[in-house]
Amino acid sequence: MADANAGGGRIGWDELPGHVRQAVERIVGDRVVEAVSQPGGYSPGTADRVLTADGRRAFVKAVSSAQNPDTPRMHRAEARHTAALPRCAPTPRLLGCHDDGEWVALVLTDVDGRHPHTPWRPTDLDPVLRALEALADTLTPSPVPDVPTAAERLAHDFAGWRRIAADPPPRLDPWVAAHLVELCAAADRGLAGLTGDTLCHLDVRADNLLIDADGAVTVVDWPWACRGPAWLDTALLLVNVRLHGGHDTEALVRRLPLTADVDPATLTGFYAGLAGFFTDSARRPPPAGIPTVRAFQQAQAAALVPWLRHRLETPGAVR
Repeated sequence: MADANAGGGRIGWDELPGHVRQAVERIVGDRVVEAVSQPGGYSPGTADRVLTADGRRAFVKAVSSAQNPDTPRMHRAEARHTAALPRCAPTPRLLGCHDDGEWVALVLTDVDGRHPHTPWRPTDLDPVLRALEALADTLTPSPVPDVPTAAERLAHDFAGWRRIAADPPPRLDPWVAAHLVELCAAADRGLAGLTGDTLCHLDVRADNLLIDADGAVTVVDWPWACRGPAWLDTALLLVNVRLHGGHDTEALVRRLPLTADVDPATLTGFYAGLAGFFTDSARRPPPAGIPTVRAFQQAQAAALVPWLRHRLETPGAVR
């Protein structure tokens, strides 16, 4: 999980092997004459908007195991998921995929848009929230076969508080240390509540959203797609809103159509599970080629834990 203003050591179009560039050009249909690397995110591979000699545009993301051993697998999953998304969904279309066993390159339709401003402005937040509500409706029931459930995706992540209890870090927040049993139980409730047949993105945040000049929202980067409750992606977005500040996320939870009627204990448990994942992951060495992700996970943990404490300790906050 990443931030629109952060990133790692990304390679560029010119650093791709010649045979990969040629494969991309065959998919696009002409020679690439311009490639502009895009900021944000944590993939160490390319993320380029390309222009061909005859004026065609596309978005290209390519990576090999030399940059990070796990990212090619994620690109393959994203290719499968994106290819199966309905054309009416506000997502990029997959134009083609090159996979030679080492390099994986996705060629997608280019979206002429910008990331939402952070801290989040109402003029960006309101259309994004409406778009997520419409997207959940469009993707229910899930149009993509054979994706894991949200509970399957998050089972290991939501055990983060248990890993911390077994091996606590030296500077653990005192409130967290005193409430680890309660946090473990809350995360278990949150995991059990992740039922539903909506196709969920599972990584909604500012750098995975694009807003065009007309205000239309496109949701990009789908490697973690799963089946879960319709409210999941909206609840995830609120973590990003909480991180950047400027909005009362508790008030948003209460008024938004997708979250207002969710069982409060389930929603609190969902945030408990995420907070445990971020707290546990932030203390680990960074993955190969992605040096900045741990700092971002720590920032998300720091934003979530006070909100989680409020929800657990203030009865009126979760009713």
